[in-house]
Amino acid sequence: MIFTLEILFYVAGLLIINSFFIYPVVLFIKSKKQNKLIIDLTYKPKISILIAAYNEEKVIEERIKNLSELNYDLSKIEVFIGSDASTDRTNGILTEQKKKYSWLNIYLSEERRGKAGILNQLYKQAKNEIVVFTDANTQFNRDTLNNLIEDFSDDNIGGVCGRLVLVDNEKSKSEGVEEVEYWKYETIVKKLEGKCGILLAANGGIFAIRRELFEPIPTINAVTDDLFVSLSVIAEGYKFSYRNDAVAYEETGKDVSAEYRRKVRFGATNFQTLIYFKKLLWNKNKFLSYAFFSHKVTRWFLPLLLVLLFLTGAITSGHNDIISKIFYLQVIIYLLALCGYLLSQIKIRIPLFSIPYFFVISNIAIAEGFLKFIRRKHSVIWKSTER
Repeated sequence: MIFTLEILFYVAGLLIINSFFIYPVVLFIKSKKQNKLIIDLTYKPKISILIAAYNEEKVIEERIKNLSELNYDLSKIEVFIGSDASTDRTNGILTEQKKKYSWLNIYLSEERRGKAGILNQLYKQAKNEIVVFTDANTQFNRDTLNNLIEDFSDDNIGGVCGRLVLVDNEKSKSEGVEEVEYWKYETIVKKLEGKCGILLAANGGIFAIRRELFEPIPTINAVTDDLFVSLSVIAEGYKFSYRNDAVAYEETGKDVSAEYRRKVRFGATNFQTLIYFKKLLWNKNKFLSYAFFSHKVTRWFLPLLLVLLFLTGAITSGHNDIISKIFYLQVIIYLLALCGYLLSQIKIRIPLFSIPYFFVISNIAIAEGFLKFIRRKHSVIWKSTER
């Protein structure tokens, strides 16, 4: 019995270590062996930009202004913004902005369709060869669009992801929201995946694909739209690259509870997305299968692995010195997380405590998302993260 539990402990530990440490190292080594893309700087395709919005009165006008200032030939751009039956001033603002910009097209849905439903409708109207997906609360640098589309001059590239920089708002700085720190790590992994041409999940605020590769996003069973679109491109055998110089900015959620709700929603939809792409686990490209298992599947089941690691460690720690040391390290991390929670209640943020706290609360959110997925409680109808 003890031997079996020790094996489970080591398996859970190895899967976690592989996902967070071994996989990035393997990516780094493989990325060094990749040939650089041959870029044609004269390639300036026509672009369709799609934005789904729900109650974005605080940011939508500034977003349109941001697009109008891009360093790209506006005669080659068409922008489609769809309002998902917004109940604030979003529709009125869009109607007024439409009068100012000839390239702006608006779609005002009278019923809630969810982000996927809105994007599907906007795609039907888009005519240009490259489709760019972004969000209402995202801001592009002036040269972002130029840099984002350059890789498409290589016919093997089906999608390109830009670099999304998350910015703490003033409230989140004292609330223990450590999404920015985690995102820095994720950005490194995405960059390495992009060099290998297998970027698995594009940043929803800034990515582009070839129009003909778009697959309608499921609306009956809610999926993570940017993940679904990214994996659809990769599943067709095309490469998905990453451009570090195509920069966009977004604010994090205002507090831990806002980020928690967002992660619960994504937790549920990520599991549903896995159902659509489970064949990637047995893809003819074995490295792609390894990447999908390591970066996505393992992360989605991380709460289960963490519980397994803790329980098996608690039972077997008295029989194995190595397991004992790792178990007590876990106890320390969870105590630090508890301190992080207590400090967040009095608006104090100390990374030593807030990072473990945010890690733990994020995994609790994923676990809740999994339960919603099992119970079919997740919905395609979404609400923007409060800002």
